[in-house]
Amino acid sequence: MAVQRALLVCLAAAAFVFQLVMAADHTVGAPGGGWDTTTDLQTWVGSQTFLVGDSLTFVYTSNHDVLEVTAANYASCSTGGPIATHTDGNTVIALSAPGKRYFICGTAGHCQQGMKIEVDTTAASAGTPPGSSSGVPSAESPGSSPPPPPPASSNGVSLKTSLAVGFGLMLMLLAL
Repeated sequence: MAVQRALLVCLAAAAFVFQLVMAADHTVGAPGGGWDTTTDLQTWVGSQTFLVGDSLTFVYTSNHDVLEVTAANYASCSTGGPIATHTDGNTVIALSAPGKRYFICGTAGHCQQGMKIEVDTTAASAGTPPGSSSGVPSAESPGSSPPPPPPASSNGVSLKTSLAVGFGLMLMLLAL
């Protein structure tokens, strides 16, 4: 009985570690830009694949903010009645459910200058690792180059560290 319980705890710990390793952190505009008026944010969003469990990190100066808004307010760049307002300069948004979410800068004129993104989060399928494309061929024109690959996970936890912690937990629990 104790061995079965220990194995169940080990499996749960392994699943937790696996989720930590697999989730991607998308720093908005990175690597060559950021949450500002000079970065081509629409091209950046188009080069990303957002999966449930990933996160968005907005890094910005004090003359910017991040407003999560409705689709209508996104389209019109309206700052009235935001879903959420962030002003800390380093905002992390968890992408915890599939669907579209909309973010704009609330500073006057910035949204109209392109400082807005629409994020479409999809559920991860068994064969699609986070941060990768869906495997569906795109309708690229002949001679065009494919978009650059999305950035690797930068959630601060390396694969080696996560695996070491996971195996350490399993060994500790087996020793009980």
